[in-house]
Amino acid sequence: MAVDWALTAVFAVLVLPCVLRLARLDYTQLGHGVRHGDLAELLLVVAMVAMFSPVGGPIPAAGWQAVLVLTTGWFAVAWWRSRTCAHHALSAAAMLYMVTAMPHGGMDHGPWLTMSAMEARVALPLVAVVAAGYFVADAAWSGVLAVRGSAVAGSRAVAGSGHASRAVCRTVMGAGMGYMLLASAL
Repeated sequence: MAVDWALTAVFAVLVLPCVLRLARLDYTQLGHGVRHGDLAELLLVVAMVAMFSPVGGPIPAAGWQAVLVLTTGWFAVAWWRSRTCAHHALSAAAMLYMVTAMPHGGMDHGPWLTMSAMEARVALPLVAVVAAGYFVADAAWSGVLAVRGSAVAGSRAVAGSGHASRAVCRTVMGAGMGYMLLASAL
């Protein structure tokens, strides 16, 4: 239970940089794809808070499924059209998988999205293991970029663009997704 609360707090803290990037950045210079990515990141961070929280989220699992289907579809089309946004499409699809493949039998957690109360494995655990491998590798790569970027980010143009914040959030989200997918598969 303590681990669940600690991870809930970690992901709740990630809401702040996501909101600050959306409020402060000039997306006309960065491009609309960056804004869509930041919005997706905020949505996925909130979903992680709901999944890790031992209390459960205020949105039933079916509501999250609907939101994640739309998010996955949006970024899958963007990925297909411009060969960008692949990570956000895969992230939303992995979360959709977790919510959908989570055992819903019994009334342990009712309609709420509460992964921490889950005692059984998700359906098709091999999918979870493969996805976890992707997110762990992506978290490691993003972590390297975050450290490398903070070491060379002396100019205000780089520091003010949100790249470091985005890389740190992606690192933490990737590690959390990997952990959650592995925990649900094993």
